[in-house]
Amino acid sequence: MLGKDGQGRPQQLAIAAIGGKCDDRPGNRMHHFGGSGMADFNIGFVIFPGITQLDFTGPFEVLSRLSTPPSLTAPSRFPHVKTHVIAKNLEPVASDRGLSFLPGQSFETCPALDLICVPGGAGVVDALDDAETVDFIGHQGRQAQYATSVCVGAFLLGAAGLLRGRRATTHWAYTDLLPLVGATHEKARTVRDGNIITSGGVTAGIDFAFTIIAELAGGDVARAIQLGIEYDPAPPFDGGHPDKASEAAKALMLQRNGAAHGGMRAALEALALR
Repeated sequence: MLGKDGQGRPQQLAIAAIGGKCDDRPGNRMHHFGGSGMADFNIGFVIFPGITQLDFTGPFEVLSRLSTPPSLTAPSRFPHVKTHVIAKNLEPVASDRGLSFLPGQSFETCPALDLICVPGGAGVVDALDDAETVDFIGHQGRQAQYATSVCVGAFLLGAAGLLRGRRATTHWAYTDLLPLVGATHEKARTVRDGNIITSGGVTAGIDFAFTIIAELAGGDVARAIQLGIEYDPAPPFDGGHPDKASEAAKALMLQRNGAAHGGMRAALEALALR
């Protein structure tokens, strides 16, 4: 990540992707087994310029801990889990708030994924116009056990054809655009339809990640990870959802998202004409 040191100089830290074996032949979802008899599980986060970093880093923090055992005496179900950070190439990728990330896999080198997660951010509009990104998401998403998104990353799943006829959610200010990708909005923080899981805005990605952990590894593992990262939200204000927020706050956020909303609509309508 790019940040600033105490004297204002740029710093860069890498979030490394961990390599691993996985059969990447189309349609083959067989796992590789190690000496312990436990399966590999490949998790991949697709990043692109202009992502919202918490859309990515929130679920990354949770899902990268999938190898946590359920107790002191029981083994992990996923000791060989691999977490991949994927981009078109291995150049730094800047978020919409100035943090940059170093991917560890390119589209070309990425193994077949068991779970693909697509974050949102202002950069989704440009990513929708990038056939290589959309094609990669579609190819991996159709093979994966789980195809998932956070916030407006849902529209990249949609552009790849993965939301057609599905129930889905996204950031509350953009839910009216879901029909443009063939989806029906369901009012929920996390929505699952088959192997497709979409989550609401930004922080909702953390909750969806715990849902996945519980399903794959069990509630004991999910609760242990929750304690490990001390995920016990107690915000000072109860206004994090439009049903709870003041009219003034909603008007402000709608105004501030207006240009991005218009850009998203234009990009999705352009895709529909191709």
